[in-house]
Amino acid sequence: MNNFEFFNPVKIIFGKDQLAKLADQIPANKKVLMIYGGGSIFKNGVHALTKEALKNFEVLEFGGIEPNPRYETAMKAVELIKAEKIDFLLAVGGGSVIDATKFIAAAALFDAGDPWDILTKRKPVKAALPFGSVLTLPATGSEMNSGGVITREATHEKFAFSSPLTFPVFSFLLPDAASSLPKRQVANGVVDAFMHTMEQYMTYPANAPLQDRFAESILQTLVEEGPKAYANPADYEPMSNLMWSATMALNGLIGCGVPQDWAVHMMGHELTAKFGIDHARTLAIIAPSHYKYSFENKKEKLAQFGERVWGINVGTLDEKAHAAIDKMEAFFQSLGIDTKLSKYTEDYKGTAQNISKRFTDRGWAKLGERQSLKPSDVEKIVEMSY
Repeated sequence: MNNFEFFNPVKIIFGKDQLAKLADQIPANKKVLMIYGGGSIFKNGVHALTKEALKNFEVLEFGGIEPNPRYETAMKAVELIKAEKIDFLLAVGGGSVIDATKFIAAAALFDAGDPWDILTKRKPVKAALPFGSVLTLPATGSEMNSGGVITREATHEKFAFSSPLTFPVFSFLLPDAASSLPKRQVANGVVDAFMHTMEQYMTYPANAPLQDRFAESILQTLVEEGPKAYANPADYEPMSNLMWSATMALNGLIGCGVPQDWAVHMMGHELTAKFGIDHARTLAIIAPSHYKYSFENKKEKLAQFGERVWGINVGTLDEKAHAAIDKMEAFFQSLGIDTKLSKYTEDYKGTAQNISKRFTDRGWAKLGERQSLKPSDVEKIVEMSY
């Protein structure tokens, strides 16, 4: 097991009828900007409940955050914050809204140039506005971590960032607010949480049995409860288990002391930036190809994954490992998620070469848990996903 440091200051408030506690989490006399997406919070009643809870605060609103939050939209919120002297942010919605809010919180106080440099040049965040979140959609885990992903529409680029200053102060998790979600979004949430777990688990043995079992318990829960939530988003118990699994998948705990991959995400981000494909679906496209291409490096953990998550107990190590990849891909497909790029666009030719060139141009010469994947390998993996 590797050395590690673990820090997570986020207060979680989970369950039904919890928003009445919202006002107690925000310091008095704060001027609040409520940030949300396309309007689902009006349909599920969360907007009205939030406004009622904050009736003693001055609250402004900023809507229109996209499913893959855009830099251009975030900077409009920054302008509003500066003009209105906002001093507390509240993200209300799914992970994209929370990701955007993290970036907005940092960009509003960034004085070292263009805030885009936080993403592209890794310029450090030295200050950020405090913010909380009200989660209505299980998927990204952004409600309990310090990272976010932002897309720049003008250049078709998508980058991640993280800072100790961009943890939410608190997060309300509302499984009942997810009851009206389209099944497509529920499926995305299951796969997103699944792949967040896999990026921290599907590497090589590191003598970290507790971490492995943490990860496997999340994967098992997603396999058991995800289809139930997908079949009926209004079924509170499986939705609760899905939401908490998604939170636990990316709050830093399961990644302590173990190697991590994240190559699937780096390739998937490029597919979203180019084609606008849902983030979770890009992961489902890339992951099977990545695990097949990187089989020799990952086969021990793949076989363990097969045994412990899928119950594959017959065959050689290689056979179990291959069967585990097939089981994972079939699971994604059972949720209505295609696992080939050609199912999403006819304009896929040349994509692998373009992504490889982008990685080369950015100096991303070594990817994966062993830092062994080169842009030429990325090209082959993406081609396998066609």
